[in-house]
Amino acid sequence: MIKTAEEFKIRAYTKVELACLYNPHMTIPGALRTLARWIAGNSQLTAELSVLEYNHRNRIYTPRQVKVIVDHLGEP
Repeated sequence: MIKTAEEFKIRAYTKVELACLYNPHMTIPGALRTLARWIAGNSQLTAELSVLEYNHRNRIYTPRQVKVIVDHLGEP
């Protein structure tokens, strides 16, 4: 069987990497804004990320933060 896309792995991702995985056809700034809006618009996701010491100024998501994001938004 031929795989056309790699399987998504829970690991540390930079904001740019994760945003571009969720929005591959957007520019980097557009993908970052869109992901930030999705996170900010989901109060339950925001609450869970705050417990994990998420700060919107951080440039890297930890594996635990990525898992929470994927749990709420689905796999990219």
